[in-house]
Amino acid sequence: MDANKQLNFSKYILINFILLGLLIITFIVSILIGQTSIPLNDFFNSLFSNSIYTQIIYEIRIPRVLFAIFVGGGLSISGAVFQSLLLNPLAEPYILGISSGATFGTVLSFIIGLTFIGTQIFSFIGALLVIALVYLFGKRFGELEPNQLLLSGVMIGAFFSAGILLLMLLLNDSLRMAIYWLIGNLSLAKKENLIFIIPVTFIVTIFLIANSYKYNLLSLGEETAHQLGLNVNKLKNISYIFVSILIGTLVSVSGIIGFVGLIIPHICRMLFGTDNRIVFSASFFIGAIYLTIADTIARSIFAPIEIPVGAITALIGAPIFIYLLRKKS
Repeated sequence: MDANKQLNFSKYILINFILLGLLIITFIVSILIGQTSIPLNDFFNSLFSNSIYTQIIYEIRIPRVLFAIFVGGGLSISGAVFQSLLLNPLAEPYILGISSGATFGTVLSFIIGLTFIGTQIFSFIGALLVIALVYLFGKRFGELEPNQLLLSGVMIGAFFSAGILLLMLLLNDSLRMAIYWLIGNLSLAKKENLIFIIPVTFIVTIFLIANSYKYNLLSLGEETAHQLGLNVNKLKNISYIFVSILIGTLVSVSGIIGFVGLIIPHICRMLFGTDNRIVFSASFFIGAIYLTIADTIARSIFAPIEIPVGAITALIGAPIFIYLLRKKS
């Protein structure tokens, strides 16, 4: 038994070490690629001395890539958590309408004229409201029913998306760029907001990974998990609050970026198995790598014209979602 635990721990460390290395490589490569390509030697020289690329690297590329890393990682681990909590492989913030609820709160804060902190609060409330509605309407005879849950999320998300379009009519001309942002876009995120995004994402991610073994118990069924000593209601309530804070924070700077939280956890389970202790951490790393690559494509493929990264993730994610839906059926 002890040898098996040691082997599992070694496997866990090895997987995360490899994924961290891949993330660092992706980080560097994405900084080099863009409308202005940066040679590798000049990149390293610019880190420690002034050059023609220093301002591009520090003012534009590094903040942009950091946004992609933490938004992608945060959305991915959120999807993994929802799939574990709701016992539904198709659950994720975008499909369940949670991103739409957070976006509704964000746009409403724009109209009111709130600061960034106010926007964060409104995004969190919108996300939490949708979670409560999905959980309420996803029950049948007092029990959560996967198909009912999924359809409820889609419909509630559509409702809030319609509400967002109505709110857009109230925006003045200077804020109509929000339409571009609603597709899912990192170019409008201000680098100053990283001081909020990084700590919130880091704290929530560490909490979820530290408690990942509890989600393994939950996968056995609520009654079984309760018999094994797990406080199921407490875990669910804390998870909903923490993930709502995370989604609200991310959506307030990136807009609606769909399918990341759906695809990445499935890829992790295909690669590493169903143990959430590995799936959660791997989801963060692979999600960060995935969105960084997608955003690099979005800002480079038709430079100087930039495609919203949400369009790239939707083009990739929608066919995979259809495949998973048909497979589940």
